[in-house]
Amino acid sequence: MKSKILLLNLCLALFASSAFSQEAVLSPQQVLEAINSGAKYASTGILDEEFKSRCDYNLTEGKWYDYEIPWHTGQIIYALIESARITGNQSYLNTAKKSGDWWISLEIKDHPKLKGMLAAKHGDHAGETIVFATVSDGTAGIFKLSEATKDKKFAEVATRAGKWMFKNMYIEKEGLCYDNIDPETGEVMKTSSPFWPDKKDIGLYDVSRPNNEGSLFLDMYKFTGDETYKKAFVNICESLLKFQGEEGLWMDFMPNFKEEGSYHPRYNLWYAESLIDGYELTKDKRYLDAAVKCARVYANAQEKSGTIYYKNYINGKVPNKNSVCGSATSFSAIIWIRLAENGAGQEFLPNIERSAQWVYNNRFSENHPDPNLRGAFLNTRLRHRHNKIWLVNRDIGTSFGLRFLAKYYDFHFGK
Repeated sequence: MKSKILLLNLCLALFASSAFSQEAVLSPQQVLEAINSGAKYASTGILDEEFKSRCDYNLTEGKWYDYEIPWHTGQIIYALIESARITGNQSYLNTAKKSGDWWISLEIKDHPKLKGMLAAKHGDHAGETIVFATVSDGTAGIFKLSEATKDKKFAEVATRAGKWMFKNMYIEKEGLCYDNIDPETGEVMKTSSPFWPDKKDIGLYDVSRPNNEGSLFLDMYKFTGDETYKKAFVNICESLLKFQGEEGLWMDFMPNFKEEGSYHPRYNLWYAESLIDGYELTKDKRYLDAAVKCARVYANAQEKSGTIYYKNYINGKVPNKNSVCGSATSFSAIIWIRLAENGAGQEFLPNIERSAQWVYNNRFSENHPDPNLRGAFLNTRLRHRHNKIWLVNRDIGTSFGLRFLAKYYDFHFGK
């Protein structure tokens, strides 16, 4: 508690100085107002009648489109749990439980090879293919749901899926996991990938990644007590150290694109988050240092306004400004706060406040003419699909925004 008070005093002192006077701290009332508004939207706007995420809202068509539904839903579950914790509004947790029931209903029970795995189809580039990260990006919320409700069924399903992936997709020697599964045959795809349909020479790094998003094996260890999964999690943390470039990212793996020097707005942050988890588990400072290196890349990408764009570059090229990635602004700030909590993030204090102001200011009004956007947090993505401009606002702007604001509330005003 003393360390948190000292850290808070340091934060306030910094922002009192002329150097950071423009970085005002949100009030508790502002944070709670934004959380309640966003959680209401997540509960009634993003989730459909089955309580799964509707994902991407096409702004020109006025229609929703699926995109990796299990991980998008898992993130909303996480966000609603955090919203309930901060506000005390248990209706958010009740909604999260209904979403959790949908998530665990995806467990495969009747396929001879896939029994216990989750039917986590990608739904975009990879079509019906089951993707490792589509599961693991959502499991953090599922394990938290079991903790919050005291109902083990959610974590049990996530653990069974994780066991299947550990047995069939984990490559211990390399500290990697294969990415994709053929949903019909149940075979792990080791020599081809739907993400590289035209690539002739498919290598290991084209079909596998560290896949530490969501710290799945760590949560499995905490839930089961089985040291096997702790060992696997630490092994992948070690591989993250090995594969991290001097710039602080993991450019050997998609959705980073090494040849053009572009990096994904969230992918690397998931690895940084898992490395912070690794540090808190082992106290190995190498993990914390690696997370700091990654966090600096995103701090440098953030504009003074708080904006982080979808596509940025490590080679000095100007960011592509056609998509504003609110989830990156929020997720970066979650990492910056966690680093500060662990004594390694003081340099990011101004970035945290820029993110807070940006997230608070860039929300759709609750009186917006389009009911599909009332209370949404901004997260645009512009692409060219089906011979037309494809402009969407994504649900993850809201889910990551809620997670960040809950963390921000803890950071400034105490748990």
